[in-house]
Amino acid sequence: MFRLVLVNLLRNKLRTLLTLASVFVALFLYSSLGAILDTFQAAADSGSRERLAVRHAISLTNFLPGNYRARILAVPGVKRVCTQTWFGGIDPQAPKDMKQRFAVDDDFWPMYARDFDVVQWSEPQAPVSLPAGVDPHLAAYWTERTACIVGADLFKARGWHLNQTIHLEGTLFRGTWDFTIRGVYHKTRNGTWPDDLILFHNEYLKERALGGQDYVGVFKVDIPDPSQSARIAKQIDALFENSDDPTKTESEQAFGASFISMFGNVGFALRMIGFAVVFTILVISANTMVMAVRERTSEIGVLKTLGYSDGAVFALVITEAAILTTGAGVAAALVAKLGLDHAPFPIFNTLTITWGTVLTAIAIALGLGAVSGFIPAWQASRLRIVDALRRVD
Repeated sequence: MFRLVLVNLLRNKLRTLLTLASVFVALFLYSSLGAILDTFQAAADSGSRERLAVRHAISLTNFLPGNYRARILAVPGVKRVCTQTWFGGIDPQAPKDMKQRFAVDDDFWPMYARDFDVVQWSEPQAPVSLPAGVDPHLAAYWTERTACIVGADLFKARGWHLNQTIHLEGTLFRGTWDFTIRGVYHKTRNGTWPDDLILFHNEYLKERALGGQDYVGVFKVDIPDPSQSARIAKQIDALFENSDDPTKTESEQAFGASFISMFGNVGFALRMIGFAVVFTILVISANTMVMAVRERTSEIGVLKTLGYSDGAVFALVITEAAILTTGAGVAAALVAKLGLDHAPFPIFNTLTITWGTVLTAIAIALGLGAVSGFIPAWQASRLRIVDALRRVD
């Protein structure tokens, strides 16, 4: 039977090829939309439950006074507080590549020690006394105001080397900024940061762009007991609820989700586009199967005359439809996985496409085959031999 299916598929090679191409393009587009959704979801799910993010209650673009730090640190249950300010910046070598750059303070490194491994580093010119919990490989970075630490993926992609001075054009903070690479980090297995950041001293940002004023974008709060996060968050917000700069405190995961929410209901829009694509390809594949069965009406009568049962004829047509859509669907999903996973993507640096999205695309391809082939297969199985043999198209 399988050989007969292949013969039928190759009967009209052009039509089969065009249908395969249509299914491939449609499911590749579906997988691409799924990759964007996966990327948004990964960003929303990033972050630790053992850390809180304190931002301005009005907007992420509003800064908070740096003196909030001591008051937050005094809240019972808080272990450590660090600061993180989004810098932005454009690399003239790749002006369209909007990687993330952050100004961080000294307490950032011990707080995130489990998220990073420093894999390349410069040696300091003199012995340096580092605070407890700080990677000793950060010694050269620690002593130089314009030093930076770069993610391994970005370091490799740009062809940079240690001790090189790089130049960034400021976006939020105007001007040309010079940074010297004193280390390269690699994200640990459970790390929450990607491997393509540029991290530099908050003091450099404060001195050059803020006129020495102490303002920060976000406070990150380390709490040893995650079960106390709700209580601690309420206490922090209560400290500043009547101030000129009220705060909103949430877990790092919730902070990531709130950042994603600024893009609006992108997920709904992408899903609607995906459903439209799937419906369109369903119509195309169903039309192909109807035409194929119509052309072989007399042959179906012959098959039944030779002893093929109604069930065998039904299975023959359904199998043909399944092969037509599943082959293209599997190819499209795998090409999307291999081609899009970790591909460059604005804002979130790289795309993420999960195997769940790939398997969903393959399942859709199987479903398309079953649905598009069901009516032609049912009609063919119910066809009377005498009607089939006397039909002339």
